[in-house]
Amino acid sequence: MDVNKEHIEPQNGGIDDDILIVLELPENDHLFEKKKKLLQDIGHDPKGHVTLKSSSTPDQLKPILEIMLQRARIINLDEIDLYFGGTDVSNFLSFSSPKNELEALNLALKNIDYSICSCKPKTVNVLQALHDATVNLIHDFGKKFGEETRVFTDSSCEKEKALLQWGKSNGIDTKLEIAYVEGAGRGAIAREDLNAGDIALEIPESLLISEKLVHESEMFPLLEKIEGILPETMLLLWSMKEKHNCNSKFKLYFDTLPLEFNTGLSFKVNAFMALDGTSLLEEIVDAKEHLRTQYEELFPLLCHKHPDVFPPDFYTWEQFLWTCELWYSNSMKVMFNDGKLMTCLIPVAGFLNHSTCPHIMHYGKLDPVTNSLKFPLSRPCHAGEECFLSYGSFSSSHLLTFYGFLPRRDNPYDVIPLDIDIALVEDCEDGELKCDWNSQMVRGSWFANNHGIFNYGLPPPLLDHLRKTKSSTLQKENQVRDKLEIELEILGDLCSTSEGMLETIGGTDFDDRETSSWDVKLALDFKDLQRRIISSVIESCNAGRKLLESELGKSTLQQGNGDILS
Repeated sequence: MDVNKEHIEPQNGGIDDDILIVLELPENDHLFEKKKKLLQDIGHDPKGHVTLKSSSTPDQLKPILEIMLQRARIINLDEIDLYFGGTDVSNFLSFSSPKNELEALNLALKNIDYSICSCKPKTVNVLQALHDATVNLIHDFGKKFGEETRVFTDSSCEKEKALLQWGKSNGIDTKLEIAYVEGAGRGAIAREDLNAGDIALEIPESLLISEKLVHESEMFPLLEKIEGILPETMLLLWSMKEKHNCNSKFKLYFDTLPLEFNTGLSFKVNAFMALDGTSLLEEIVDAKEHLRTQYEELFPLLCHKHPDVFPPDFYTWEQFLWTCELWYSNSMKVMFNDGKLMTCLIPVAGFLNHSTCPHIMHYGKLDPVTNSLKFPLSRPCHAGEECFLSYGSFSSSHLLTFYGFLPRRDNPYDVIPLDIDIALVEDCEDGELKCDWNSQMVRGSWFANNHGIFNYGLPPPLLDHLRKTKSSTLQKENQVRDKLEIELEILGDLCSTSEGMLETIGGTDFDDRETSSWDVKLALDFKDLQRRIISSVIESCNAGRKLLESELGKSTLQQGNGDILS
């Protein structure tokens, strides 16, 4: 999972006790050049600062905080944000996505709090006022975008309670309890009101299930001799046996795991039929075939050679697939204090469900002082409320395949790739290939802020790409009219492409949808989502064509008036 990165370096000093609040764009950011240009376009130095005077009034703090947030939003942009925002900097000055806004607010708050710790006494009050204003924005954000869940208080969680008690006796510190929640199975519920910055869960390194345990096992000397075997594969094989170990330190953890994980990897024939026409069908089939190949490279050979270490009953294909689903859906990447990044299972933390507007965003690095993994809140979580985690910036197809669910709210990472050959586009002046993106894509146009002419709620890089393919036909003597006609042609082509995609996907009508199995329902829900995304692109194309036809009508009328006057 994402490891929290420091973007801040507050400083104090200057005339009249000015406070220089620095939100610097890290040069090691792989999107540095794109973000640097955006910052420069709004007049910000990527290494610049925001100046706060000790005498600032509350009214003067509001624009200062907004400038901080503008910088923080750009610093925290990811590839999807940048692609769909385009080069128009106005798309990034305000709300972009729940994840980006929450990251920006927390970056600003972290910088302010650090400044408070190192400031002069006379500047404490103004910094505290800035802190309070930022916290209020975080509270308002949670109220607007947070998810409400229904907790089933009458459901038994005896195994989960036993695991929590085991965890506490082994050093886990938690302000959460486990309960069954509507639509998601088990979830983590706040026992008390928690604020941004509070640690909801803290787990010592000794309770992390990592490759270190494999190295201590009897199977490691055998596995390390297998050429090309990965640490993750070793962990799979270790887990398949360990869950049967009655004396395992992690017995209570394995006891709480479900008999079935119900991810896309467990889809049956009817679910695959329901997915017909979608790219997800091929993705799941390919993933499952890869796992099958991986399994057959190891078994039954290992069981035949070392039946005492690899008992055949423990290493069936069904158990291998179950364990793969366990690791896909419950594992987290953790940076250890020696600098090594390892995939781990983390007891108790696995009960935290995903949200596009999570409470917890940064949790992937062991604290060097306490040697524990901490889960701090990025926004408040009230007592009795479900506490959500961010699994990462994943599309719904990925979440369905490897986790077995679709997000409850619109997911900005739900993109549909387009089969467009980027290499066909060449710059008209020098003949060299020019493209900032390796692929083109669309997503629900409801995410777009600008649906006006030349934007249409569609991705700017996609429109620019399509315009380049048509630019050679532009006539100099009537550029305005030709540009409008080219735009019409572009939208017509994109609309036709989208209609073809919609036809390929087909309908989602099932006579017995309500009584269908869990996998068929999930497949149909995904197909509905794909149709909704593509339909929104078609609607945007059609709305854009109406705008262009209106402009062409005006252009014709003006030209006609010009002819009469001449």
